[in-house]
Amino acid sequence: MNTSLRRKFIDFFKEGYEHRVVPSTPVRPRGDPTLLFVNAGMNQFKPILLGCPDPRSEMVSYRRVVNSQKCVRAGGKHNDLEDVGKDVYHHTFFEMLGNWSFGDYFKVEACAMAWRLLTEEYGIPADRLYISYFSGDTANGLPADEETRLIWLSMGVRPDHVLPFGMKDNFWEMGETGPCGPCTEIHYDHIGNRNAAALVNADSPDVVEIWNLVFMQYNREVNGSLRPLPQCSVDTGMGLERLVTVLQGKRSNYDTDLFTPLLSAIHQAPAYQGRTGEADVGQVDMAYRVLADHIRTLCVCIADGVYPGMTGAELVLRRILRRAVRFSTEVLQAPEGALASLVPTVAHILGDAYPELHIESERIMDLINQNEVQFLSSLKQGRRVIDRTLSNMDKDSAVFPGKIHKVMQFTFLNPLYYLCRLINADLLIFLSMFQSEEDDGNRVDQLDLHSLAELQSQGVPHTDDSQKYCYSLGSDGQYVFQSCRASVLALYCDGALVSEVNEGQCCGVILDQTSFYAEQGGQAHDQGYFTKDGLKITNTMIIHHANRLGCMVKHTTTHLLNFALRELLGPSVNQRGSHCTASRLRFDFSVKGSLSVSELQQVEELVQHIIRQNAEVYIEEVLLYKAKQITGLRTIDEVYPDPVRLVSVAVPVSDLLNSNTTEQASVELCCGTHLLRTGAIRDFVIVSERQMVKGISRILAVTGDEAKKV
Repeated sequence: MNTSLRRKFIDFFKEGYEHRVVPSTPVRPRGDPTLLFVNAGMNQFKPILLGCPDPRSEMVSYRRVVNSQKCVRAGGKHNDLEDVGKDVYHHTFFEMLGNWSFGDYFKVEACAMAWRLLTEEYGIPADRLYISYFSGDTANGLPADEETRLIWLSMGVRPDHVLPFGMKDNFWEMGETGPCGPCTEIHYDHIGNRNAAALVNADSPDVVEIWNLVFMQYNREVNGSLRPLPQCSVDTGMGLERLVTVLQGKRSNYDTDLFTPLLSAIHQAPAYQGRTGEADVGQVDMAYRVLADHIRTLCVCIADGVYPGMTGAELVLRRILRRAVRFSTEVLQAPEGALASLVPTVAHILGDAYPELHIESERIMDLINQNEVQFLSSLKQGRRVIDRTLSNMDKDSAVFPGKIHKVMQFTFLNPLYYLCRLINADLLIFLSMFQSEEDDGNRVDQLDLHSLAELQSQGVPHTDDSQKYCYSLGSDGQYVFQSCRASVLALYCDGALVSEVNEGQCCGVILDQTSFYAEQGGQAHDQGYFTKDGLKITNTMIIHHANRLGCMVKHTTTHLLNFALRELLGPSVNQRGSHCTASRLRFDFSVKGSLSVSELQQVEELVQHIIRQNAEVYIEEVLLYKAKQITGLRTIDEVYPDPVRLVSVAVPVSDLLNSNTTEQASVELCCGTHLLRTGAIRDFVIVSERQMVKGISRILAVTGDEAKKV
């Protein structure tokens, strides 16, 4: 049933209101360092809200959009991890059904569409629905959203079902900064035939929010102030899990067909009974819910390339896995491997919507089993250490030695928290955390959205950077880079556009055109200088030439390395990240276990063979749909422009498009700058290969003179 509900939502907006259907992105955020995971449907549309979508991408044409987005809320501002299992409606992974308007319709249309879908299409009784709206906030200088209140009343919603709430409940913010605005939420009363207004936003399991309509009107600035957005937008989100609960007549998300197959697969003695709080003796039912929730999160994250690890999102996922293992082994007394055995059930439930779960099932099970074995082993070793330490401590001491904690943390990778839960020790630990801050004194941040809007209103065009691709091979085999004459269109300093800057000030310069490469696609940005007419500065092009050529060498080599790994190790190898600078390259990829010395040598030899061939590198812009039809094309999770640049080594692009070749070739979609022949790489050596986390390896490599030194 959940598949049909998801489809009905999307078709309602697509067929009835001309919304464009946009696929879910993976849960790993695309180029957004402020997020650990995609935690809301709006994440992928953030460039639109910030006024900076790629002008060549489809995103610039988005006006009305609908989709179902995979989301994870565990870590960061929106963190539901510790609530999962305690109640029957919190989750770490969930699907967010949403519709968006970017400068198109606003409050009236958004409310009307939502009400019609819920009451007419889904058939939810109107008297069970309650509406909350923003009551205003004096401290932030925000008035009450009377407009939204009147809209709901005009649609026939009873006045005692339209309720005011403050910043905490009805003002939505993505993070510490960025687009935000008042929201209106639709709540559902599971019981009915009563006035449940007092239970709205009261953490009652009987009255729950099912849909949030956010009206993006403001931007939260770095200094905490709010400024009106140049363009208002609508961002709505409805959790599929809660919607299914309502429409299947259940009181708990875990009683719907999204979860019951998992609870049946978990089945231990005693069986799941749906109890919470004090009624859940021994936390048995909580353990069932933790496992059912966490295995969904683990499956989706691993399928999307986030593996349990030591930092960032990977560390959060490791905590989720260990929390699931702890409840499985301690509370349910399930045998080792029980957690991984649930993976096929998750794929069965969600695989139609997200086919990658079927494709990656074996890898997911392997990673979960490997991490479970490691964790249980660490617990045993760590417990011996803690028992020995406690026996040697002064009986009156309540402070656990910090030295021992550090040993456990780095030797056993074993948070003391789990051990304390195991032995019920009441320990007080004093830890000091030190962070180094980089000197950002000379850094100019990217343009803020108000400055972008001001530039657009003044008709200032996007900087034409097409000249970054204008270079050639001279008759002497040296690369020739064209000079670029540009005009200054605007200056950006201290978070605002300015008409002039003084000597010694650091500022951003907006040009009409440039030959410099801005960091993207894993390639470092160019470095160099401006020269002004009449002012002579020496060696400027030498610096630019050296840095750019080094980046070109490393980027083309990265493509060859990617090709060699897949050619030698098979199609299961997938790129998980890369970065190229003028001095070295880094390449992350999925693989079972570490590579042997022999395998690394074979990879080196294949790359060196292509270098010695001095193979031609063909670069051509082609329509995106044509490029995706090429056999052996390597892509990663990115939003590609259309047309897209296609980079092929040794085989002409025309032959690939016309299927005129059976030759295996390195062929990728790439915005980077590349060599025109592979011979300029000269030499290639893998400096190191190590597993970053289970299933993800990282190769560091050098080329040219550095390779010969190695």
